[in-house]
Amino acid sequence: MPMPVAALSSIYTGLVSKALFPLHERLKGHDSVALRQGLERSQWLAPAELQALQLQRLNSLLAEVGQHVPYYRELFQRLGLTVGSFASLAELQQLPLLGKAEIRAHTEAMKSTRGRSLARFNTGGSSGEPLIFFIGKERVSHDVAAKWRATRWWGVDIGDPEMVVWGSPIELGAQDRLRAWRDRLLRTELLPAFEMNVAKLDGFVAAIRRKRPSMLFGYPSALSHIARHARERGVAMDDLGIQVAFVTSERLYDEQRGLLSEVFGCPVANGYGGRDAGFIAHQCPSGGMHLTAEDIIVELLDREGRPVPLGTAGEIVVTHLATSDFPFIRYRTGDIAVMDERACACGRGLPMLKEIQGRSTDFVIAADGTVMHGLALIYILRDLPGLRSFKVVQHSRELTEVLLVPEPGFDPGAPARIVEGFKKRLGVSVAVEVRLVDAIPTEKSGKFRYIVSHAS
Repeated sequence: MPMPVAALSSIYTGLVSKALFPLHERLKGHDSVALRQGLERSQWLAPAELQALQLQRLNSLLAEVGQHVPYYRELFQRLGLTVGSFASLAELQQLPLLGKAEIRAHTEAMKSTRGRSLARFNTGGSSGEPLIFFIGKERVSHDVAAKWRATRWWGVDIGDPEMVVWGSPIELGAQDRLRAWRDRLLRTELLPAFEMNVAKLDGFVAAIRRKRPSMLFGYPSALSHIARHARERGVAMDDLGIQVAFVTSERLYDEQRGLLSEVFGCPVANGYGGRDAGFIAHQCPSGGMHLTAEDIIVELLDREGRPVPLGTAGEIVVTHLATSDFPFIRYRTGDIAVMDERACACGRGLPMLKEIQGRSTDFVIAADGTVMHGLALIYILRDLPGLRSFKVVQHSRELTEVLLVPEPGFDPGAPARIVEGFKKRLGVSVAVEVRLVDAIPTEKSGKFRYIVSHAS
């Protein structure tokens, strides 16, 4: 009697997660397999034990960067600090906050003299302030391990069929032959989230039905768009065996969670983090938004940089403990959150966030009616030299306004390239007005929105 398809699939997943992917990581010089195994043990530590682990790793990080990272070596000397022997995590507050401006101004000085094979990265730019930075293999290994652990919380693993709805040109532009083979072996398929016209959406729905993935991964707005389209078309998506939809990179709204759960017939797992700050938190099946406390120290601060009382909203400031090659120490994310005072029913000792605000990016609409993720326009702007911040306002399908705050090094030819790039996305008939301004105004609420679309 032939072996059932589900059993064969499970055997293949085991082969990938226990052999093929570990080999892949080892060839890349990553320690993610051993790190994930360690995280699966440490997640059950008591809060006090986790804090002791954080303190040990913090002291090691500070001692390393104080010796080998020029920016921090000079900073510690200027402040007269002897680091590497803090007696409590609270002593971290002796160090200044780190923002995008400091990283931009001291990018080379923030590289460790012992750093090797540093990879250049940039943020998605949805904050309106794109950032170029560097990551070493230690940081990559820890981030992969943290994401892998969270994936396994939901009963799925690397090697289970996965459909990724994403929009980063880093991912979409890397689909060379080697990567295509890797994704095929890992049973991962990538759908571009930028353009979402009716024909594209029909294709996305058909591709998901054909693949019958165990898990979805993507922007909550993009997955919601697909789910809504499938429902309008009367196409069932809850009979595919999807076990979980992982969402990240934007704020997840309650109505999006309800829509995705209803249409795809699966729970929705929220994730929070970024290329710069790392894999900060992920939701477990019991509902807790657990911090990756073994790797990341999270502070919630008020406008004056002081710790907020427990249960009060504050800005998320992170210290990533695996960034000795290019340190992120007391890094301001610009996002606001509230710490959860409860213990999670899952029994893990990892602290939790109760509410995360921000990270919301609108869709924009091209002249022909194509709906695309706002990041499609942000990626045109985020890597421009000499650009401090920006805001895109789509007044209508016919008119889009781009506000730029330039700084020294801004290319006078950039506005023309922006117009050209936007017209390629939105349509040649669209008027694109680029204005240089001294500052980006806030909304009436006081919050910043960097992609605003009034088009219908």
